[in-house]
Amino acid sequence: MVTELHVLNALRMVQDPDLRRDIVSLGFVKNLSIDGGRIAFQIELTTPACPVRDVMREEARKVVAAIPGVTSVEIGMTSQVRRSVGSVGPSMGGVAIPTIKNVIPIASGKGGVGKSTVSANLALALAKTGARVGLMDADVYGPTIPTLLGITALPEVDEQNRMTPVEQYGVKVISMGFFMKPEDAVIWRGPMLHKTVQQFLGGVLWGELDYLLVDLPPGTGDVQLSLCQSIPITGAVIVSTPQDVALNVAQKAIAMFKKLNAPVLGIIENMSAYVCPHCGKQDQIFGIGGAKATAERMNIPLLGEIPLATEVRTTSDAGTPIVLADPAAPAAKAFIKAAEALAAQVSIRAMQGELAPQVKMTF
Repeated sequence: MVTELHVLNALRMVQDPDLRRDIVSLGFVKNLSIDGGRIAFQIELTTPACPVRDVMREEARKVVAAIPGVTSVEIGMTSQVRRSVGSVGPSMGGVAIPTIKNVIPIASGKGGVGKSTVSANLALALAKTGARVGLMDADVYGPTIPTLLGITALPEVDEQNRMTPVEQYGVKVISMGFFMKPEDAVIWRGPMLHKTVQQFLGGVLWGELDYLLVDLPPGTGDVQLSLCQSIPITGAVIVSTPQDVALNVAQKAIAMFKKLNAPVLGIIENMSAYVCPHCGKQDQIFGIGGAKATAERMNIPLLGEIPLATEVRTTSDAGTPIVLADPAAPAAKAFIKAAEALAAQVSIRAMQGELAPQVKMTF
């Protein structure tokens, strides 16, 4: 006779490769039912963007099917994104928004490295998996997200002066670009920037979100500080090209987040290599391996390397980023892989908080 203990013991052999724990101790096995030799259960992952969900399901099926007396195995795959233990700088007093599980700033030390393009494609890649995603364009000096996503609509404002984000391609979006003409320039001091960041967070009806990506302006200025003061941060993503000049400044952005006690989830190398569409020759225009070396030196993950491709620019200019326009393209696959790696880092951080031992003090 097959028992629950038999099934759970078998499933302990299935490991989550990112969390490095078995799926039983992680609490992933749900709704286990046994009807004679017929076994049914669900595996609840920590993100719908898990790249090994099919592998994990097949491993679980094999180990359970090998139990004597088992005649059939039915496995449902679900996901529940966890809320990470967000961090803020010392004594900053950031307050979490209950409906937003994870706030992820996308930053760069230097401008012109494709940070907004990376932000847009990461958001779309996560949304395609079924995750609930928001994208906050906090690059007040050069808000390009509406153009990248082909948004022409404006957010609605209710009687309490709260904005409803514009939803495009399954992503909820708010941007300074909605409120200024293309030729206008923002010339603001710190207090105005701080007020805008707070308005975009607390004055927007984001609804339930698994991930809120925040496209920051380049550098280490007032907007970055205001964000970390206003809300707990799950962790930042740093975007750079392989060029030494860009990487040197990217290290300053990494140092800034660490000083603010905000984790860095990883670095993405954009414009990593150019592959000629005619002959297939690969050319390292901006250098090779720079972000990987920086990640290793600063002990942070390398989330991805995005190739330099003409179609990334053309699809972005057309308002339909490459992840949507041509998901089979090498650049699109690289963005999707980077989004999966990002989701994995968020899950690791969340589960580390859940699995941390609880210390009881008695007096």
